[in-house]
Amino acid sequence: MLKWLREPASETQITHGARLWLYIVATVIMILLVAPTLIVVPMSFSDSQYLEFPPETWSTRWYEHYFTSPEWMSATVTSFQAAILTMLVATPIGILAAYGLHTSSMAYIRLVFVLLITPMMVPLILVAIGAFYVFVKVNIVHSLFGLVLAHSLLALPLVVIVTGSALKSYDMNLEMAARSLGAPRWKAFLTVTLPQIRFAAITAALLSFLTSFDEVVVAMFISGGDNATLTRNMFNALRDQIDPTIASISTIMVLVTSLLMILSQLFGRAKGS
Repeated sequence: MLKWLREPASETQITHGARLWLYIVATVIMILLVAPTLIVVPMSFSDSQYLEFPPETWSTRWYEHYFTSPEWMSATVTSFQAAILTMLVATPIGILAAYGLHTSSMAYIRLVFVLLITPMMVPLILVAIGAFYVFVKVNIVHSLFGLVLAHSLLALPLVVIVTGSALKSYDMNLEMAARSLGAPRWKAFLTVTLPQIRFAAITAALLSFLTSFDEVVVAMFISGGDNATLTRNMFNALRDQIDPTIASISTIMVLVTSLLMILSQLFGRAKGS
């Protein structure tokens, strides 16, 4: 332990001992962020009719209730459908937008960038109200199409920012070399540029999926009926009654999210090695 404390932690020769206070602060912050999530896991295995921590009796009854409930299963299917479709819509549009912003020489290109990320700057409740007002006019409220459209609007800024950052560190001369050899611009982008920023593209696709899968505010306004999302039903369940099924669903959502993040990191390392 003492030997490790004396070892340099970086190229600046700062030792781990000198950074010990930083490690402690980071550990405390991580515990404060992760602890509320970890508490949900044992609560999901409680046999009580109410949310209880720590559980007095352990049981999987709420997982059984979730998997055997037609309402919860229908909402889960809707959430996955919306998340996958949002990923398929927002990711290519966002990548192309980021590519256009990166290669464009327009005078007001920064203004276009600000417009694209506006959904991130506007309070989410205003986006939800605006989308609801417009969707009512065109009769797509409570439809899967409307839900995917609204979620794609929220996911698009993330895709633009992530892929735009990757393009800033990419050498465009590689694409120019391919184009100088006769490749059309679209083919040069698909065969040269896109493979070089593939990890950013995968990350952007994952963020698009999670943006839709975890979103609740817009879903409260846009989704409903046969197309109610999982998060919308969870919010309604907490508002109307204390249903321990929420804890089991939350645990499953945490596992799904964590698994996707781990897979994206492993895939990125495998492709980068």
